[in-house]
Amino acid sequence: MKKPREMRKEFLAALMVGLSVTWPILSLLIGAIVGLGIAIGLIEGWSMTESLYFSFVTGLTIGYGDLVPKSLIARVLAVLVGICGVLLTALVAAVAVKALTATINEPS
Repeated sequence: MKKPREMRKEFLAALMVGLSVTWPILSLLIGAIVGLGIAIGLIEGWSMTESLYFSFVTGLTIGYGDLVPKSLIARVLAVLVGICGVLLTALVAAVAVKALTATINEPS
């Protein structure tokens, strides 16, 4: 049986390898969330801070509801932000599960 500290080190190493492999896709998704959020902010007349706040709250599917796009095009873009956020979350979760599986199944 592996020690917890040893398992954590192996997990983090495997996680970093997985994230480095998927980094181009992750950065594309983060860039899309930021870009779409800025576009929504420009359409709605929000500040840059409000735009980025909205995009990550929407992308991470938290959705507080304090900022809501009113125009149709901004709402369509908000749906795209949500889709990018779900893809981002799923990709990070998949990499973490793969790293955990590799850590657990690796012989001591």
